[in-house]
Amino acid sequence: MKNYTMVIGLEIHCELGTKSKIFCSCPTEFGAEENAHVCERCMGMPGTLPVLNKKVVEYAVKAGLSLNCKIANYSKLDRKNYFYPDLPKAYQISQYDQPLCIGGYLDITKENGEEKRINLTRIHIEEDAGKLIHEDYQTLLDNNRCGVPLIEIVTEPEIRSAEEALLFAETVRNNLLTVGVSDCKMQEGSLRFDVNLSVMPEGSTEFGTRTEMKNLNSFRSLKRAIEYEYKRQVKAVEKGERIVQETRKWDDEKGKSFSMRSKEDAHDYRYFPDPDLVPIILTDEEIQKYKDEMPELPNAKKKRFIEEYKLSEYDAAFLASSIEVGNFFEEAIKNTKNIKSVANFLMGDISAYLNSNELEFSDIKFTPNNLAKLVDLVDKGDINLSTAKKVLNEMFESGKDAVEIVEEKGLKQMNDTGEIKAIVEKILNDNPQVVEDLKGGKKKAGGFVVGQVMRQTKGKANPGIVNQLINEILGL
Repeated sequence: MKNYTMVIGLEIHCELGTKSKIFCSCPTEFGAEENAHVCERCMGMPGTLPVLNKKVVEYAVKAGLSLNCKIANYSKLDRKNYFYPDLPKAYQISQYDQPLCIGGYLDITKENGEEKRINLTRIHIEEDAGKLIHEDYQTLLDNNRCGVPLIEIVTEPEIRSAEEALLFAETVRNNLLTVGVSDCKMQEGSLRFDVNLSVMPEGSTEFGTRTEMKNLNSFRSLKRAIEYEYKRQVKAVEKGERIVQETRKWDDEKGKSFSMRSKEDAHDYRYFPDPDLVPIILTDEEIQKYKDEMPELPNAKKKRFIEEYKLSEYDAAFLASSIEVGNFFEEAIKNTKNIKSVANFLMGDISAYLNSNELEFSDIKFTPNNLAKLVDLVDKGDINLSTAKKVLNEMFESGKDAVEIVEEKGLKQMNDTGEIKAIVEKILNDNPQVVEDLKGGKKKAGGFVVGQVMRQTKGKANPGIVNQLINEILGL
């Protein structure tokens, strides 16, 4: 069996976070009653005219700048003609040959440390379609999403693995969140992925016939769909079968893709300039203004965290991936010297709590300074890590100060050597076999003694002092 190279191009659709739609004043809020957020314009009624939302242009430009695109001084809007059952106009307003954002690239870092640049073809703006609901042998139409502003991010076919595709998609999402142009909530359809995939024999430069899988709405689905389609195509090629250019639907429950229709090319859409919309003209001064408003992007922040705070590649990437997490981290370390401990809490216990309780980072009630105080309580020996986790949970629930919680609940660690020594001596006297094991070099026996002390002191004894006293009493 030959080895095959995977060739992937991604099309990422992102709903922009404007309050109103792209060509009318209807709200874009998710979750409203069906067909509540519609008007004559987004329903395509005769005699109505679209008016471009200026905020859409601003957000699209900022998205383009975050992905290193060239912003066009002149771009236009086109009609894309196709049978859209979920767009009442039966055409979509998009951009064809003169998009707003041209070229661009994004650098990703793979698990082995290798860096790779993925180039973009373009980013253009367009309107979203509605939603078809299939139930009880009938199809219902919810038009709320009609006219919600989208950007489509199109890559060159330079992605060569599911890992690269996933890293690219995650980095795009982090950038879009950082510049504040979308909430990127995949469960609500704010971010969706289309995968164009083909295979070719290893060493070849001629691409195979590609298929497209549309509307993947999670990173998990993206990875699984790519891996499945690659195997399906390789198996077909090995059998001598011809790969058909088509659009396929991914079924995440079954873990399979299914053919939907033959894949259309650009000429099938019969693009022409929309006669009701004027071109988008941006001056160099306007573009520069948007550039000046750009925040520090995740890749730049990650490199700074590594250099400035001596963090590992993994730690820095995690902390820089979200503007909220990064800001929280930097505020916390202003009030404590233990940078690594702050990073560990954010990546470990805090992240785990948010995930298990289905909370967003913005739902955290306590301040960065409160986290710094918790770290210092551990460093000073006032509480141990086990108690710190309990205090952290209380901080999540009440938003109270860590020091206040420790005082209120009497959680301060016992550091009185005399008091702890009496407890250790009694446990050793009551367990002669444990003493023999310890003297015989069985270090695990020490864990039994520590556990007994912690139980008798309700977790308040300082484990370091306990271990020190065991060695002193037994002369080890």
